[in-house]
Amino acid sequence: MATVTTTPTAAPLPARNTFLLVTAVLTIALAIAPLVGVYPVFIMKALCFAIFACAFNLLIGFGGLLSFGHAMFLGTAGYVCAYAAKEWGWPPEAAILIGTAASTALGIIAGALAIRRQGIYFAMITLALAQMVFFFYLQTPFTQGEDGIQAVPRGRLFGFIDLSNILVMYYTVLVIFLAAFVFIYRVVNSPFGQVLKAIRENEPRAISLGYDAEKYKLLAFVLSAALAGLAGSVKAIVFQLASLTDVHWTMSGEVVLMTLLGGMGTIFGPVVGAFAIVGLESYLAPLGQWVTVITGAIFVVCVLAFRRGIVGELGAWWAQRK
Repeated sequence: MATVTTTPTAAPLPARNTFLLVTAVLTIALAIAPLVGVYPVFIMKALCFAIFACAFNLLIGFGGLLSFGHAMFLGTAGYVCAYAAKEWGWPPEAAILIGTAASTALGIIAGALAIRRQGIYFAMITLALAQMVFFFYLQTPFTQGEDGIQAVPRGRLFGFIDLSNILVMYYTVLVIFLAAFVFIYRVVNSPFGQVLKAIRENEPRAISLGYDAEKYKLLAFVLSAALAGLAGSVKAIVFQLASLTDVHWTMSGEVVLMTLLGGMGTIFGPVVGAFAIVGLESYLAPLGQWVTVITGAIFVVCVLAFRRGIVGELGAWWAQRK
């Protein structure tokens, strides 16, 4: 299994009071953002990718497992959710749940196969599985190939919340993001999370203490897949579209960039990284393909100069001041 040593790049987790304070400020800022002129669709896109990046960070930042195929979970959930909402007429909550469940099931299968190998072989297996999933969705009829599943109805959440209203959709996405974010924080700070970090730091010692390392890693992999699926399902409802973009290998690379830029092994890092990358892509969209070159250059600079990421460096600076 691919084990990534995160000690040099991870900052200490925030204390509970600090976490609550920063989360409260973040919530207030996001709640008033569309009311002061910020484009709601942009923030919704960033929030979906923030959930995706947090899910990936749970795996690599706290579990030490590097996956190069996480896009398969994002894309699978998007396709299943979109198909259920459009073809079966399911309400949005049911469509999101079945999309998340589909990615969870895929995570169980992929994780069971991938953990049989270690090191770079684990990462390559996840990449190979993701490519298989990509070509499956390219060829299978229900995904409509390169056109994707379009005009996905948003519907009414729980039968009475009209998601066709952009502000209602926005605040629904915000609530889902906050729920997923707090859930990840609880997981990381639970006994399970502590054992997972112990395995990341010194797997042989954790095994000698009686912990089944493979089971903990598999559970972390499945949880990460489920949360990535949640992001994909919500994204399909928000943009009323499920396409090959979300299951392409470049999406797996993009989430790695978001996590490293924000701060791997930190709670708020993936959120900052997601907003930074989405904002950069939106701002530089007129430049076309040069956006990829610029984001690649930022990635190189971040790795060389800011190994802890934005949040990690800020956390280390604040700790030194104390």
